Order: sequence, then structure tokens, then C-alpha cells
Amino acid sequence: MSSVFEKNDDMFARRCVWVNGPLIIGAGPSGLAVGACLKEQGVPFVILERADCIASLWQKRTYDRLKLHLPKQFCQLPKLPFPEHYPEYPTRKQFVEYIESYAKHFDIKPQFNESVESAKYDEVISSWRVRTVSTQGSVKSEVEYICQWIVVATGENAEPIVPEIVGLGDFGGEVIHACEYKTGKTYSGKNVLVVGCGNTGMEVSLDLCNHGAKPSMVARGSVHVLPREIFGKSTFELATLMLKWFPLWLVDKILLILTWFIIGNTDSYGLKRPSVGPMQHKLSDGGQTPVLDIGAWEKIRSGGIKVVPGIKKFSKTMVELENGQELDIDSVILATGYRTNVPNWLQETEFFSKKTGYPKTPFPNGWKGNNGLYAVGFTKRAIAGASLDAVRVAQDVSQVWKEDLKQKKQNA
Repeated sequence: MSSVFEKNDDMFARRCVWVNGPLIIGAGPSGLAVGACLKEQGVPFVILERADCIASLWQKRTYDRLKLHLPKQFCQLPKLPFPEHYPEYPTRKQFVEYIESYAKHFDIKPQFNESVESAKYDEVISSWRVRTVSTQGSVKSEVEYICQWIVVATGENAEPIVPEIVGLGDFGGEVIHACEYKTGKTYSGKNVLVVGCGNTGMEVSLDLCNHGAKPSMVARGSVHVLPREIFGKSTFELATLMLKWFPLWLVDKILLILTWFIIGNTDSYGLKRPSVGPMQHKLSDGGQTPVLDIGAWEKIRSGGIKVVPGIKKFSKTMVELENGQELDIDSVILATGYRTNVPNWLQETEFFSKKTGYPKTPFPNGWKGNNGLYAVGFTKRAIAGASLDAVRVAQDVSQVWKEDLKQKKQNA
């Protein structure tokens, strides 16, 4: 990688950098997986990361009690499995340690504190122009990277979603997104409204309940609640195995029948199931990941966690629900999910959808676009899907890179 500097003044510097290989945007699990696979192929690359560490979502925006909801074999990255002594469902701390050891093992060194402002393909030079801005101390620098390949690995959870709710700005208590939540210790004895009933909403509510808080969880839409394990086997693993033999609709029907025997009817507790099955719902546009229950359901049945309908409006000390009920609350935690940020900076509309921020072509073919554009980590299949795409991307880039290198040597 070579660079040319242009300095305007002491406070602002510009430079242009040619990348001899792919430019990977994002140093989360997806970006690191691509880097490791490229290392194995002997292909050079550059990884840009807007945060100051790898896997910033896991290191800075997750709660203390978080564990992987899927067995570790579905969450390991290519070329390096989890340590054997790790439990089947590693903790947040263990996962971060694994990611850090993964980067160290493959000698992957991302460039931190670089935020991508725009990326556009230049037809004239047949290359991508990627503009970033970073601030180191008092010096702000702008860099333009020129590259033949660009790998989008910023993930499905790049930006927290903060909904607009009537009166929320007037509420006098604490309001945070779940990405800021760490532990329920500080909420003991308080009435907490958790907005959202997905995996995060359920687990935050459970953590609050275990620490003596009184959580009310808003279930505005429908949600599939499944046991994390069925007959001692991971529900996700069971579904994956069945999908090899049966159609999606049949797998969903089997999952729902088994769930009914284990959990019972969730509708009677305010958690209505979607009209389509859990796997079909997850994979559809705008679909929701099923909740894999790790204890919240028992708290709901016993009354420790109250399930309440949608919100009508907030006032200074309370919330009015759609059914007219009013609740006195001390704090609000928005477990309202995340979205991708790709449409904010990628100036391309053929491969990525401007509306959803996902590749338009569904899995397993949504990893490759035109003009050297790739995507990793947008499969809605957790880390397992990202790992599969990372291997494909590295193989595809490696083939072209090696052919180009051979051609250059012949012409030399």
C-alpha cells in the first residue's frame, strides 16, 4: 500500500492511498473472517474500523450477562475454532477474548478510528474511491482510498434504532437504548419499561427481574418464542438439520408443535405469534429473529415480567398504553433493535437495497455484486452465514488477484 500526502494546514490533512488488494470496511467478526481467509491465500488487504477496537458491538454495546444464543460451533470464525474448554454457549467476555485471539493469530491489524463517509465506483479508473474521516487528537484527517475490491462488513447491527414515540422527550426519567444497558443492579426496586420483546428485550427484562427491578415489557407486534433447546439439542441446530431434509414450511410446523408442548400458548400472556412460521419469518424482508428463551418465559408466567401492549404516549412520570392503561415508570430501555448503515455511505443501488441496507439477492447468493463489490455479514444467519460468505469472498478475490499478479510478472 502506497500513499501520497497533501497537507492543507496544521489542523487538517488530506492524503490519497492506493490499496494493493481488497479494502474491508468493518472490523467485527465478518471483517476479521474475510481478513483471515485472505491471509491464508496470501492476498494483502486493509481493514477500516470507525471504532477504536475490534468487534466494538460486542465490546461496548452489549450487556454484562449476554451469552451466545447459539452453540459455539455455529458462531466460530473460519480457520480457528473456539477453545475446547469453552462452554457450549460462551459468555460475552469469552467471545471477545476469542475474537481478539483470532485477530492476533492471523496478525490482522485494522486501522481504527476511520469512519467511511462515502464509497463510489469510478468508471474512468475502474476502481472504488472510498473517502474516510478520522480524528487523532487535535488533527483531523481525510483519506481517499483507491481500490479494486471493496468488502462491506459493517454488519446488520451498525446503528441503534430509536423510534419516535409521542411524549418521550417529555419523560422525566432515564431513557436509554439497550446498547447502553449493562446490568440490572442499578435498577433494583424501580419500575422499568422495556420497549421491545425480541431477544434483547426478553433478556434485559430477565436481567432486571433477577436484580429486583419491576420490568414491564412492551409487545406491540407479534413474536415467536422458542425454547433454546429441544430434547437437549439446540433448537437452531435442530432446525438447521431438518432444513436439509424437509421444506421450510414443514420445519416451521414441527418447531411450533414441539414448542407448544414445551412452552405452551404464548398468546394468553400477551405474546402473539406471527401468522408465518419462525424460520420463514426470520428470513423474510423485515423479518424478526425468533426469541430463544433462556428463562424470561418462566418470569412472564409467574408475573415477574409483565407484558403490556403498545404505547400511546409518554408524560413526565408515566406512560399511557394503547389499551388506555397508565403505568408509573422510573426508566425506559429501548430494546428496539438495530439497522445497517450501508445506505448512508455506499453510493450504489444495484446490489444493496437503499431501503433495507441489505443485498437485494437473498442468501446464499447475496455476497457478490458488480465491479469488485462484496458483502459479508448480511445473511440473517448469524456468524455461521458470515463465515460461509467470508470464505467465498476470499476465494473469489484471490483468484483474480493471483491472475493479475501472474500477468504483471509476465509483462515485466
